Amino acid sequence: MAGKKTLNIGMVGYGFMGRTHSNAFLQAGRFFDLPYRPVLYAACARNAERLKAFAENWGYSSLETDWRRLVERKDIDLIDIASPNDTHAEIAIAAAHAGKMVMSEKPLGRDAEEAKAMTEAVEAAGVANMVWYNYRRVPAVMLLKQLIDEGHFGKIFHYRAKFLQDWTISQDLPQGGEGLWRLDAAVAGSGVTGDLLAHTIDTALWLNGPIREVAAMTETFIKERKHNLTGKVQPVGIDDASAFLCRFENGALATFEATRYARGHKALYTLEINGEHASAMWDLHDLHRIQYFDHRDEGRLRGWRSIHVTDGDHPYMSRWWVPGLQIGYEHTFIHQVADFLQALGEGKAAAPTFRDGLATDQVTDAVLKSARSRQWENVPFAQTGSAA
Repeated sequence: MAGKKTLNIGMVGYGFMGRTHSNAFLQAGRFFDLPYRPVLYAACARNAERLKAFAENWGYSSLETDWRRLVERKDIDLIDIASPNDTHAEIAIAAAHAGKMVMSEKPLGRDAEEAKAMTEAVEAAGVANMVWYNYRRVPAVMLLKQLIDEGHFGKIFHYRAKFLQDWTISQDLPQGGEGLWRLDAAVAGSGVTGDLLAHTIDTALWLNGPIREVAAMTETFIKERKHNLTGKVQPVGIDDASAFLCRFENGALATFEATRYARGHKALYTLEINGEHASAMWDLHDLHRIQYFDHRDEGRLRGWRSIHVTDGDHPYMSRWWVPGLQIGYEHTFIHQVADFLQALGEGKAAAPTFRDGLATDQVTDAVLKSARSRQWENVPFAQTGSAA
């Protein structure tokens, strides 16, 4: 790595995403030839004791317990926001004003209004930015993108996606505080709509283009929970389940579903695309495969085929092991860092940018609005940042 420019990373947050991001920054340059060498320079969180243990484990050379001091430091090039949703906007806007590059966990904002302010801040400052929608970087999903763009599917008629979990079924589960902030609407913004559905929406917008209108329903199955911070039983403001129909700009019809009440499912994310010539399915639990059907195959041999996405000519795979050997969840974050740094060296933007994240937040806002109005709602058009 001699001679490469260093990029000093300031990480906000030490939880699950703080670990995945840290690993990605450490590993990207070991497997990809990149113009920058990311350095885990400073870690920031409020709990000093746990922060110290996190920093020592990952090799951060300095600590901050106030993100404002981190943003003000002249020796930090990039602020990575891996903290809860209610912190994203304030930190990102301050970082942009300080001239820092910014990467943020998803969803970009708690709603489209916050996301718009964040997008305007990074664009006005002219700083590189990215949202961690990592499922775009699954090699099999990237292969789907290539096949669609190359015209293998022809006109797209249908898109369907679901993301199912079961971890909030117990009525004894409290809301709020560390580890359970996703159940607190003030912190999370929404429930599964902004959390799980946001992932499926980002992938869909990338694969199939803008969504024009939605018709949605949501449900909060347990109406009250004890709050970890106040100790009081309070109303639950997030959605436990969310489903919607939609029309894309290209005319395709779609269904989306997300829930945390699907007993037996921990992270079942699946998508299917049906086109004029071909169809494909992908499942996160079998993330290195796509199921593919092409109607143009010879009739007597026509049928679904299972494509094992591990060959050197598949996206990203030439950087990893020999064909047939698989990679996993953590590699999607490594790919995202690699793409970000490669684009940075070329003076380009790497998607999903904050503007792409805004487009997803505009869809989730429309979904929540439709669930309240019980009517079809239009989605405001947001010009996305790039197609990469």
